[in-house]
Amino acid sequence: MIVRPEMLFPMHTETRSFRFYKADVFTDVPFGGNPVAIIPDGHQFSDREFQQIAREMNLSETVFVLPPTDATTAVAKLRIFTPTQEIPFAGHPILGTFYVLATLQWFSLREPVTHVSYECNIGNFSVDIFVQNGKIDRLVMSQPAPQFLGTVEDMRELYEIGNALGLTKDAIATSLFPIEVVSTGLPMVIVPVRSLTAVKSISVNPTAVTEICERLGANGIMAFSTMTVEDLSDVHTRVFACPIGITEDPATGSASGALGGYLVKNGVVEVGPTTEIVAEQGYEIDRPSHIIIQVLSDDDMIQEIKVGGEVVMVAEGTMVY
Repeated sequence: MIVRPEMLFPMHTETRSFRFYKADVFTDVPFGGNPVAIIPDGHQFSDREFQQIAREMNLSETVFVLPPTDATTAVAKLRIFTPTQEIPFAGHPILGTFYVLATLQWFSLREPVTHVSYECNIGNFSVDIFVQNGKIDRLVMSQPAPQFLGTVEDMRELYEIGNALGLTKDAIATSLFPIEVVSTGLPMVIVPVRSLTAVKSISVNPTAVTEICERLGANGIMAFSTMTVEDLSDVHTRVFACPIGITEDPATGSASGALGGYLVKNGVVEVGPTTEIVAEQGYEIDRPSHIIIQVLSDDDMIQEIKVGGEVVMVAEGTMVY
């Protein structure tokens, strides 16, 4: 019997295609920052196809742009998928999406800043697009007010967190600042680490991180140090979002917003009415990223958190299936 190729790989009688774009976020050069895939015509897919396409893209997140529920309050609805699941909110995917939509002229840009609102699975939020000489300079997104969901004080839990990160008990700076679960839309376990060397030495156990996060109701662990690679940075961070399929993330806007709230609440940084923090991330996986965090306070109460940075477009194409 002769086995023909079509017997092993049946030909599709119908094909579909769609345009996609890819941007690197929290960087001003290609191949830095955190990549995200954006599909502007997301209304044509089922939930199953959303997940299949995100798995095919194999990036930390893929964004599908849909019509908003109410066009008077938002220009679009965004649905965000990791390779394994949908998540309600994220940072770099939203900034990357609005850079692409602005580049595609979905809306008019006005100098010095264009304000747009969008809808996601946890509500409506805004993005500010700063424009200089007709070009996008940076984008800044608002985030939900921080929720402080509890500190970790149990010694066994502290030991297991250290073990999951490959850190000794002495490397974690719990005598200075707490391990705390904080959320500005996506709960993170914030872990203070004594030195840059210790942060760089982290060897993560994804299974252990996932188990810890499940117990604490979080989506990942963010380790940080106030010792940095760059002189202009305030903190050096690493994020391990193993429960949602991301072993290490190069730049995490949602976690950085949570970190901003943590740093201000715990007095890690000098606090004013507007506290600006520069976070560096992704150095250990060769995707340097720089994230600007703004924490707006009034009478020692955090009123709002904003996260922003630069974005570059790196690819566009057509997927056929």
